[in-house]
Amino acid sequence: MKVQEAQGDMRDAYMCGGSGVLISGIIWVIAGVTAIYATNQISFMVFFFGGMLIHPLSVLLDKLFNRRGKHSKENPLANLALESTVLLFIGLYLVYLLFELEPNWLFPIMLFFIGARYLIFQSIYGLKIYWILGLILIGMGFFGLNSNQPFYTFGIIGGVVELIFSILIIRRAKDSMDN
Repeated sequence: MKVQEAQGDMRDAYMCGGSGVLISGIIWVIAGVTAIYATNQISFMVFFFGGMLIHPLSVLLDKLFNRRGKHSKENPLANLALESTVLLFIGLYLVYLLFELEPNWLFPIMLFFIGARYLIFQSIYGLKIYWILGLILIGMGFFGLNSNQPFYTFGIIGGVVELIFSILIIRRAKDSMDN
């Protein structure tokens, strides 16, 4: 399978990745809002356990939009998608270690890792919008580490950015389905 075919298979199966970006954005916002009304620890738990739900919920959403929610077995990009998940576990581990020391770093550090993963999504889906999304999130991570904003700020902002991009990505997926 050629790279362009593999990317097309991933775009068709997963709504160009937009469903995962949408679910992720919702979880970021919920975790950020939780930090306003509950403890930082509860917010972290919402973020952690919610993150585990991104893939299954996005597959469900893919199927609701008449997509397969599953790539072909021969698709070599599936390994890249799975391997890039390691970035998230590294980020969560670092954040967990630093969380008690500096809770305000949770969302900015995770923005670095999520942004870096989205840079890889450009190769998986063949869509340059992932470079833009990734760079914006990484930039927000830098800004977050160098600001005195409350804990929840960059969780909510990161989620809103993902929600905006999910609309653009899903619209692109819908347009390609209509053609």
